Amino acid sequence: MDNTSLTPTFPMPMRGLLLLTGMYSFAWSAFFRYFGEDLLRWLSMESVAPVGLSATALGSFGMLVGFLVFLSAFYPISWHYLIVVGIAGKLALALWFGFGFVPELGWNKRTIFHLVFTELLWLIPLITIYLRAMKVRSYIKALPEE
Repeated sequence: MDNTSLTPTFPMPMRGLLLLTGMYSFAWSAFFRYFGEDLLRWLSMESVAPVGLSATALGSFGMLVGFLVFLSAFYPISWHYLIVVGIAGKLALALWFGFGFVPELGWNKRTIFHLVFTELLWLIPLITIYLRAMKVRSYIKALPEE
């Protein structure tokens, strides 16, 4: 029986997906950081920005999470902890936006889009990639040392 068919691999498209996830997260968070008031006004679908909301902290935290996910693409097997930080960061950003911003902005198509497509949907590939990285890592550790 050929054992090569059972060898887990970490394909390049998964690295590309990590890069894309990191860049997408970084870009959206940069919008919050640098265009906060305008973005909040657009999200609320009102002509005036909600008072008392500061998007700078959310944007800065999101930029850090996006950068760390981007970095994880270079060595996903060794730097698997960065993928975990990305998963936890995306969850934290979703909760922060959902409980901190949505009560002021209101539920509308833009806030739902942001919450679902910018924060929550990216959890699926991140978790899948993390599980694959753990499978490859455990396979490598199980190999006999020469």
